[in-house]
Amino acid sequence: MKKRSIKILAVAALVSATTFCFAGNEQRAGQAGATELLINPWARSTGWGGANSAGIRGLEALQLNVAGTAFTKKTEFIFARTNWLGGTGININSFGLSQKVGESGVLSISLMNMNFGDIDITTVEIPEGGIGTYRPNYTNIALAYAKEFSNSIYGGLAVKIINEKTADLSASGVCFDAGIQYLTGLGKNKLGKKNRDNLHFGISIKNVGPTMRFKGDGLSFRGAVPPKDIVMTVESRSAEFELPALIMIGGMYDFYLAQKVDTVADKIRSDHRISFAGNFTSNSFTKDQYHGGLEYSFKEIVMIRCGYVYENGITKLDTRTTCFTGPTVGASVQIPISKEKGSTFSLDYSYRDTNPFNGVHTIGAKITL
Repeated sequence: MKKRSIKILAVAALVSATTFCFAGNEQRAGQAGATELLINPWARSTGWGGANSAGIRGLEALQLNVAGTAFTKKTEFIFARTNWLGGTGININSFGLSQKVGESGVLSISLMNMNFGDIDITTVEIPEGGIGTYRPNYTNIALAYAKEFSNSIYGGLAVKIINEKTADLSASGVCFDAGIQYLTGLGKNKLGKKNRDNLHFGISIKNVGPTMRFKGDGLSFRGAVPPKDIVMTVESRSAEFELPALIMIGGMYDFYLAQKVDTVADKIRSDHRISFAGNFTSNSFTKDQYHGGLEYSFKEIVMIRCGYVYENGITKLDTRTTCFTGPTVGASVQIPISKEKGSTFSLDYSYRDTNPFNGVHTIGAKITL
């Protein structure tokens, strides 16, 4: 009875979110702040355009659907470096750690730091610079907990701390993510047993939180106040800005080819896997997006993936409102460390095409214990 109630609640959440997923308003584009929350810094999921929000597993799920972190077997560590919009000099460093706690819970933490490099300080009197540099810095920290509620339902919640700062300005905020993944149990294998993890559905709500505001000495100046020209410091107040909240709804299906029956272990083994995934993202402040992706895996050692992210007007330069053109590609090499414990080490790479700039390159390393 308890499992049935959980399933009903999960379906109700999917239906409720679907009701609101078409609430995006393109006329509000550019009005949100902290848009670095929309950047996916991980190599695997970006390789197929973030289409796998319904089936993503492990630490990378923090960016798409936090429920996927519940699949962490024991311990997982990831580091990734992104060359953002090649030629701009912007780099993103990200790392994270997830740890299984208890029988079905998983705690995760991640940090993303966006470095813009050194920028010349300029003034009205010295517009050419030459008087020093400053370095803007964006940092996002996420702490999450996910849990396996049943054999088919996984859920999670994350809290994220946001910090943006320059030499004399800063803004801080907090927001929340929540997600559910559901495994339908559709299909049977050669043993006549259900492949409960073949068909995935998922939904996540991201970046929900209070408004943010910039503060600091950069908003003040010294001026003379008449009639006696008394010199005083005048401070301006910056306007508050909202966070780029969004909803993701996705589905994914895994095809296992050339299945072999391991009678000793009573398991089905397959050398080849092909996964198809689709995802719809409803953005509050930008155009809605449709993600499609494909991944091929050989013995879970070599994985190749591609994807496409579509939004209205993206196919033409005159109507495109983003530098991304849609196509994405990626690959992974996963080396087993211990077959008994299932430990692996992998190198991941992804490329996202842009126009202008020279694309977005991400390379990462992942250790699973």
